[in-house]
Amino acid sequence: MVLGATWDGSDTRFAVFSSAAAYDGDVRLCLLDGRGGEQRVPMTVENDIWSVTVPGVVPSQRYGYRVRGPWAPHRGLFFDERRLLVDPYARALEPTAPREAHSLVVAPGFDWGDDHPPDTPWAQTILYETHIKGISQRHPGVARDLRGTYLGLASPAILDHLVRLGISAVELLPVHQSLTEQRLLDLGLTNHWGYSTLGFFAPHAGYRAGTVPASQVIQFKQMVKALHRAGLEVILDVVYNHTAEGEAGEPSIAFRGLANEKYYRLDPDDPSRYTDSTGTGNTLNVDRREVLRLIMDSLRYWVTDMHVDGFRFDLATTLARDTGSFDRLSAFFDLIYQDPVINRVKLIAEPWDVGRPDSYQVGRFPRGWAEWNDRYRDDVRDFWRRRGGVAALGYRLTGSSDLYAADRRGPATSINYVTAHDGKTLRDLVTYERKHNEANGENNHDGTGDDRADNFGIEGPTDDEQVLAARARQQRNLLATLFVSQGVPMILGGDECCRTQMGNNNSYCQDNAISWYDWSAKNGQRFTEFTRRLIGLNRARRSLRRPAFLTGAGDPPDIAWFDAAGRPMAEDTWNDPTNHFVAYLLRGRTAELPDDDVLVVLNAGPAESGFVTPGRPGQEFTVLLDTGTAEGRPAPGPAITSGSTLFVPGRTVLVAAGPRPPQRPSDAA
Repeated sequence: MVLGATWDGSDTRFAVFSSAAAYDGDVRLCLLDGRGGEQRVPMTVENDIWSVTVPGVVPSQRYGYRVRGPWAPHRGLFFDERRLLVDPYARALEPTAPREAHSLVVAPGFDWGDDHPPDTPWAQTILYETHIKGISQRHPGVARDLRGTYLGLASPAILDHLVRLGISAVELLPVHQSLTEQRLLDLGLTNHWGYSTLGFFAPHAGYRAGTVPASQVIQFKQMVKALHRAGLEVILDVVYNHTAEGEAGEPSIAFRGLANEKYYRLDPDDPSRYTDSTGTGNTLNVDRREVLRLIMDSLRYWVTDMHVDGFRFDLATTLARDTGSFDRLSAFFDLIYQDPVINRVKLIAEPWDVGRPDSYQVGRFPRGWAEWNDRYRDDVRDFWRRRGGVAALGYRLTGSSDLYAADRRGPATSINYVTAHDGKTLRDLVTYERKHNEANGENNHDGTGDDRADNFGIEGPTDDEQVLAARARQQRNLLATLFVSQGVPMILGGDECCRTQMGNNNSYCQDNAISWYDWSAKNGQRFTEFTRRLIGLNRARRSLRRPAFLTGAGDPPDIAWFDAAGRPMAEDTWNDPTNHFVAYLLRGRTAELPDDDVLVVLNAGPAESGFVTPGRPGQEFTVLLDTGTAEGRPAPGPAITSGSTLFVPGRTVLVAAGPRPPQRPSDAA
């Protein structure tokens, strides 16, 4: 039976899962008139699915459920018919108070026209992580009544920016209907990021334009259709690991009042408490078929009805804990693998959760899954602040084969990023060495204490031109490294226009100028052009987006590594903690990838290096990128010939390309 409220054009069928019958309880459908009145309708039950068809109920009808059953916290039961409960399968929710909402009947129709997903291959994907409200709230080119909404993201001003930038997909922070935790409400704050889901089928009402109930469903579809028309895929950040209901002692809103002992992981020693591997007070119990059905039904709905192109799973390790421990053979992975709808879209794991010995699972997700690679983030940051050697960086630049090759997964498994929503922006990473989360109301105790940042001698804003120049150069170096690495690059939205959060590295509760993009930031336009140049370079050079891991084999090899003098890298140079220079030459011409050779040079040290250019005798290289200039444009000059000395300034990335001689039979190996 289809769960939720299903309108057939004249009548509406309601169906909801609840374990109340097992305890001699029952469930009543409550039809609400919007003025405080309600009509209670008895429901029948079969296999814990309660259902009823009500004639004449049409879209926009408000409803909820009241469940009668035992209140027995010591048994993990929290039935309370005084609570009006939200339908977990509601297609739209209308918040009525900070921690309450009404469910809405929704008409399913929408004119999709010729909409079709761009279907960009992983090897050509460039992700742009953004927040629905944050990106358009302060954009001067977006109509005021559309700012901060689905339609604001779909407005010409935002779409033109994204298309011109060159990205291929937007990865949206949670769009499922969420609620703000009571603790934040007491502080006068809001859960801005939305990692506190109440409705897994309902677009967040706070991102709609206007006040018409349920119109967020149509507006979300309009946004997706516009993004697809612009050639952009839509990836949703989804939170199936916990819900907005919080700890067991808090009032029931939906799941807890319907079947607490089924939906959540209970402490086996004290069923009145939850086992928590999410750090949020509760964890959904993926041991249960009802929870797995909820997740799979939700995923299919967003693909089939809402036309999204993939998902990034928050704290995905939790979803694979069949018996409490992470299991690569879990039922969740099996269902995803077998499902003909879900196994064809992009799947990205945040491969960790919290509070368990086996929480960190980077590199251990099954084939078919990409993963956020925080090892990439940390090793790149360490290299550029000269706190890490080049051995780890070598793996990150080439797709992290140390993490993914053993399972025959390729470089596209690695979602490479230097910054993401969870942390500092790129500009803040080079401006604030410490975190500045005072506005979050936790005495600056929240957020990571060591995010591998640097301030170049002054904490925060300054007028010192030398410091500002060094910071800008470091921004360019970090972003350039991202786009010369094998794997799938992801940039944090707003980094391209020098967005700052004023040092806040945990802005989840800042629905204000701390989180909203500042499109007028000083040097923002110049850095946007630099970012466009990087993305264009990455998309134009197939050598930078190999489908398989580089091996160093062949004649010449597919990749060759060099030290600061241009000599082949020796073992002791790889492992020298004082070495902050590395260069590599990517072989461009093969039968599968006819392309120029690409030379990449990274010098994180403060001093200039005289680098003898590698390559075949007489081979000429044209410099394509130089992070020593504001927009990355190299200074005019002659081509660089192999064997000549290239002087590489400190704190610089150089990228050059050189055509190879006509292909010989041995080159196709």
